[in-house]
Amino acid sequence: MSTRAIPTSRFPEGTCISQAVPPKRSNISLDTPALTTMTDLINIRAATVDPRTSLKQAEQSMIQQGVRLLFVMSEFPCVDGVVTAYDLHGNKPMLLVSQRQLRHADLLVADVMTPLSELDTIELTDLTDATVGQVMETFTNTGHLHLLVCEAASQSAPPRIRGLISKTQLQKQLGMPVEGSEIATTFIELSKALS
Repeated sequence: MSTRAIPTSRFPEGTCISQAVPPKRSNISLDTPALTTMTDLINIRAATVDPRTSLKQAEQSMIQQGVRLLFVMSEFPCVDGVVTAYDLHGNKPMLLVSQRQLRHADLLVADVMTPLSELDTIELTDLTDATVGQVMETFTNTGHLHLLVCEAASQSAPPRIRGLISKTQLQKQLGMPVEGSEIATTFIELSKALS
């Protein structure tokens, strides 16, 4: 058997990278098993960010990865908390700028993230027997835009975040109007939010 090298060539100007296309999720009903709507972190890599990252860099990371939530990790694989697009642009950064007398550009993810200890979670075993209707009711009760799904600790492993469910994604799949996050976009709106 003879071995020979595979022919190579040079890239032409303007070559782009292939873009991942998330699987298209079909329409669902309130009776659909809830587990089918979870983004399973065993199959899809979690989008992460270091807590010392600037808000602008975190936003760029969200845009590049096509997500609205990043897991904050100072030491892999342990999670410190999460930061969402709303955390980056909502009232929290503006309040911190006012309180600390600093520039928005000086804020870090650690300043606006939600620590893991303040997040609600659903046990994977509870989600297994639940429906989308029950998940939507849970969103209503918690007021969150994302729900984290946790696997309990075992003898060989600590508890871990197994996946997440997005309220916005569920609303789209259910054909419901998507509730928008209210973010101050003008000085007048910002003044109202701060008063």
